[in-house]
Amino acid sequence: MKILIIEDDKILAKTVEQCLGSKYDVDHAYDGEEGILYAEQEIYDAIILDIMMPILDGYEVLNTLRSKKIYTPVLILTAKDGISDKVKGFRYGADDYIVKPFNREELLVRLEALIRRTNGNYLENTIEFKNLTLDLNNRKVEADGKEIILQGKQFDVLEYLITSKNTIITKEQIFDKIWGFNSETTTNVIEVYASGLRKELKKIGYDKYFKTIRGVGYIWSE
Repeated sequence: MKILIIEDDKILAKTVEQCLGSKYDVDHAYDGEEGILYAEQEIYDAIILDIMMPILDGYEVLNTLRSKKIYTPVLILTAKDGISDKVKGFRYGADDYIVKPFNREELLVRLEALIRRTNGNYLENTIEFKNLTLDLNNRKVEADGKEIILQGKQFDVLEYLITSKNTIITKEQIFDKIWGFNSETTTNVIEVYASGLRKELKKIGYDKYFKTIRGVGYIWSE
């Protein structure tokens, strides 16, 4: 899963990343304007957002994202602890609100709950589609009790497609979410992984849900 941290204090942003551990891939934006540019990619499972930032503050970021119909869940992490601040945050579209200084365990469990609640199909850290189950903790895939072996980032591609089902996902979105903006490889690698993933899914009859939108990307759909 991928998280965007929008926080102008680089030391604190790194601390938050360390708190999240290895479970999440993390990108950083250090001002509100940069945060919007990242968030517009719509490749994140959640956004951790500070309020007091240069150029655009957190409220302006939230207002802009929601006006653009970008509904990625947002957890505000800020030193502003007034009731009016919290009310304003939620009215602008925040999904949760934590005041600094924060407790690491509380941040983790509230972020996990936020992602589960938003996606709706996470149950005990699994994703299910018909009789296909993805175990996110152990990175295992099963269909009708039989394990399907996926190589490398095939698992990540499948997870992204299923959690975004019925939505066209461009190759650029897949690349940015799974390989990252700074990867030295190219988007051509996606076709290689997609081909391998489709081959494995065909063995269990699930390749029919993995559809190519020529010249654009892919969609997981019935």
